[in-house]
Amino acid sequence: MYDSFNRRINYLRISVTDRCNLRCTYCMPECGVVTLPHEQILSFEEIVEVVQYGVDHGIEKVRITGGEPLVRKGIVDLVRRIAAIKGINDLGMTTNAILLDQFARPLADAGLMRVNISLDTIDPDRFREITRRGNIADVYRGIEAARKAGLRPIKINCVVKESSDEPDAMAIRQFCEEQGLEARFITEMNLETGHFSVVENGEGGHCASCNRLRITANGDLKPCLFTDLSYNVRTMGLAGAYQAAIGNKPACGSINQSNQFSNIGG
Repeated sequence: MYDSFNRRINYLRISVTDRCNLRCTYCMPECGVVTLPHEQILSFEEIVEVVQYGVDHGIEKVRITGGEPLVRKGIVDLVRRIAAIKGINDLGMTTNAILLDQFARPLADAGLMRVNISLDTIDPDRFREITRRGNIADVYRGIEAARKAGLRPIKINCVVKESSDEPDAMAIRQFCEEQGLEARFITEMNLETGHFSVVENGEGGHCASCNRLRITANGDLKPCLFTDLSYNVRTMGLAGAYQAAIGNKPACGSINQSNQFSNIGG
């Protein structure tokens, strides 16, 4: 699949839930957000159909996101169903790792290949301050469980205010070097103002080579994180939504005033 700028679209990011067990300051208010009614959330069967159609038309890489994907009941079964689709050569998940200790082995056995773990500091007090409720010890256990389960590579997503020279980011870099992890630094984004930048040590933010589509938990297929454009797979059908998303994928991101990071997956 190629868009109108001749970019090959082969990457699908799937938000399986808008719920999360943390309340990170840059993602949602302390009281949380109004979550989608259950009937609006795509079923596993619908998600698999979305992925299968995409793979049949050129999708090769799939990443499962949230909210926090590990709070979605039955997530291991969903991973197993997606992993069974022939043609996927990269199946990953982005998680805060709070629950990864109990899920890493079952996920790996189900076919998950690798994980990106959100971690902005290694200071326990700062971690609780940023997440408003998290215990960093849970993340450390999740990282070790992922390592033992053979999930490779393990990438650490660190959100920074301005640069990776900030104290928390520098500590994350050293931690990753010592632990054999890959550090990625993501400048704090703002959907409403269109503020984003290239991910340090990652692929995100390179608009000229963007190869991804995103689908929200309620089935809105989005051509870009920073756009209000979306095409619902339930109302338009798979072919219609995919064709519209690819055909209208913008040259570069602008603003997004219709989504939040909690329901689009960052």
